[in-house]
Amino acid sequence: MTNDQHDLELLLRSRIPLIVIETRDEQRVTRLFGKLGVRLALPVMAWSATSGLRRIDFEAAPQRHTIEPRQALGQIKATNTASIYLLLDFHPYLDDAFNVRLLKEIALDYHNLGHTLVLVSHELDIPQELQTFSARFSLSLPDAMDIDRMIHEEAEHWSQAHRGQKVKTDRRTLDLMSRQLLGLTATDAQRIVRTVIYDDGAISDADLDRVTRARYQLLETNGALSIEFETADFGEVGGLRGLKRWIKLRRSVFVEANDQPDAPKGILLVGVQGGGKSLAAKAVAGTWRLPLLRLDFGTLYNKFFGETERNLREALKSAEAMAPCVLWIDEIEKAIAGGDYDSGTSRRILGSLLTWMAERKAAVFIVATANAIEQLPPELIRKGRLDEIFFVDLPDAATRSEIFTIHLQKREFEPADFDIDDLAQLAEGFSGAEIEQAVVAATYLAREHRVPLDTGHIRSEIGQTRPLSRVMAEKVAQLRAWARDRTVSAN
Repeated sequence: MTNDQHDLELLLRSRIPLIVIETRDEQRVTRLFGKLGVRLALPVMAWSATSGLRRIDFEAAPQRHTIEPRQALGQIKATNTASIYLLLDFHPYLDDAFNVRLLKEIALDYHNLGHTLVLVSHELDIPQELQTFSARFSLSLPDAMDIDRMIHEEAEHWSQAHRGQKVKTDRRTLDLMSRQLLGLTATDAQRIVRTVIYDDGAISDADLDRVTRARYQLLETNGALSIEFETADFGEVGGLRGLKRWIKLRRSVFVEANDQPDAPKGILLVGVQGGGKSLAAKAVAGTWRLPLLRLDFGTLYNKFFGETERNLREALKSAEAMAPCVLWIDEIEKAIAGGDYDSGTSRRILGSLLTWMAERKAAVFIVATANAIEQLPPELIRKGRLDEIFFVDLPDAATRSEIFTIHLQKREFEPADFDIDDLAQLAEGFSGAEIEQAVVAATYLAREHRVPLDTGHIRSEIGQTRPLSRVMAEKVAQLRAWARDRTVSAN
């Protein structure tokens, strides 16, 4: 007997008249109660607005005369044989006082009728007068072993339908897919697995993105949480050797191990604008082969009191449903730096975020980025909330050479055709973003002259650029001074 079946049987034996189940996995609920009906020797009926009452523990014609909710409840009340009744998608009819009264009378007469009414829907708000008689039940989600078994069963079905051919895959990809399917209902997970296998008879790296997209589409997000499908790899990031090594050392603990008490929580990246903080956030997800979610605090804010905090809670709940994943909070200081007229919303947002960071159990790794460190509250940056604070400084000469090489190769130019060391020296004080823009602008210049891109074009663009480190020299110097003894160098 499954845990869900065992727990539901305990509820039924506890003589509770109303059981409330919020789920999208209606078929699984129906199967569970079908088995329980046989085990407890109780008839099991299901009602829907399209077919009325019908028995589900054996084949029987639907009772069309009970399509209307009042008729169905009236017949249930008049039936003396103790039974289990599944009321499917009954939530729209709970606004009717007559229906609520009928449900209450059936519950009050439980000692005579013995009926158990099970309300099943994706969302159920039970009227106050029925709450005394009801108990909520949550279906458990498949664990890693359940999903692994499901994948093998679907692979076997495909093999039988294709003359004994085997589904092509490998253990690493299977493990990654199993982890990505955690948090889904059995029905949703099975549908995704079946789609992947029946597409080409294989489970490959390319299918992992499809699984991520399918999972995200199943979530009800409020727009504050988005998924970034274009992640990166640390091979596309120049420098940041300290950060790369830190991430590499923690990959196996976070990605491969389950329920590790010391699993990494997250990092904060502070530094000069354009230094590569956002690219580094994408690279963490790309290197760990995990979904990257981006939390947009600007979308969270609502003029109505309490709505902003609720939006945040919903966004964080959705992030947990996507676990294991990387949650990117860009320019976090803008979200929690309160103004004079925000009625304390920023402080409440900060409180909600800190509470979640301290109490979350799901494998959600936070990568927060910040430019204005003076606006960061001490309770956010203390140890325990996040694992480490990295400072992304302006690139040194070797890193600038690496960045020039990356961006030239990205545009299908051969770095050996350019004087990379000379360009790196000329670009002293440039951020990674400013170096990229110099390369981009140089390609436009070469195209205008109808000649191949060369070192001179890039040198010309560098000479015409005033980097942020010069335009805002005082602020950059202040930021570096603050970071010197407070952070770990990402480079």
